[in-house]
Amino acid sequence: QVHPVESGGGLVQAGGSLRLSCAASEVSLSTYNMGWFRQAPGKEREFVAAINQCDGIRPYGDSVKGRFTISRDNAKTTVFLQMNRLKPEDTAVYYCAAVIPGDNYCYPPPSTPNDYDYWGQGTQVTVSS
Repeated sequence: QVHPVESGGGLVQAGGSLRLSCAASEVSLSTYNMGWFRQAPGKEREFVAAINQCDGIRPYGDSVKGRFTISRDNAKTTVFLQMNRLKPEDTAVYYCAAVIPGDNYCYPPPSTPNDYDYWGQGTQVTVSS
């Protein structure tokens, strides 16, 4: 089992940037498809971005395309979400999630919460107007 831990959330003004990190102390994340989701009060959990095990496919949610970037470090121990040009509507708890891919680990990673097996506790991002 893997227990992802998010960090890097906080309060930022609209137009600013934040970088979230996701790591696991017990195991490397190199063999997992990784995803970022967010959930605002009273709303369903929303797909933000994902990256497959071979790092070749990185889908994004429509509301963050062109502003957010998902990546891994070279050792694949940490997954990042760089968030630029933040808007008040980006305010939410951001969750990191992991799932072991199928036989072809270069297939697109999933974009629905139910397809992920391991979740972090979340980190709050608040964007003020």
